[in-house]
Amino acid sequence: MKHVGYICSGLVLAGTLITSLALADDKAAKPDPKTEEAFKKAQEASTPGPAHKALQPLVGDWNAEVKMWMEPDKPPTVSRATAKSTWTLKDRFVQQEFNGEFMGQPFRGLSFLGYDNVRQQYRSVWLDDMSTSMVTGDGEAAGKVITLEGTYACAMTGEKHKPAKQIYRILSNDKHIFEMHDPTLGDKSKTMEITYTRK
Repeated sequence: MKHVGYICSGLVLAGTLITSLALADDKAAKPDPKTEEAFKKAQEASTPGPAHKALQPLVGDWNAEVKMWMEPDKPPTVSRATAKSTWTLKDRFVQQEFNGEFMGQPFRGLSFLGYDNVRQQYRSVWLDDMSTSMVTGDGEAAGKVITLEGTYACAMTGEKHKPAKQIYRILSNDKHIFEMHDPTLGDKSKTMEITYTRK
């Protein structure tokens, strides 16, 4: 798959170079129509659209209430956190910087959420300072609910491909909820819920 990425990048660069040379020298040979078409498709697929704009309510400064269920049948632990979400890379991704606590220790996380025009899916990645693993997910939106499914390596159990489901519920421009689920737990799958309220 990496080779495909290099080919796509190469097509974009080649298309740019060929177009530039053609404009600089009237005597230059016209670019290959197939290359021009590939370049045009790449430009279209790289341009943010309505699916990206749908993420706008997530952008801002937030107070957060974090609930975590360590065991399905016991009450959750509750803590407070803050988050700052901004558009990055020319409005292609929403980057969130999260600051909270876990088991009494300061906790910092970083996430990216965007829409892949080629795959036609929302995709996310989460990283934090208490793990060396990345939690990734991809999925679709139904109205103002985005559901992503993926896997991560669990340090507690040693599982290398533990399934995970992430749900974003956009309630309004000033409030949204993020949920993390463990699909292996059945009806009591929710392991975390973060309620974001705009500052």
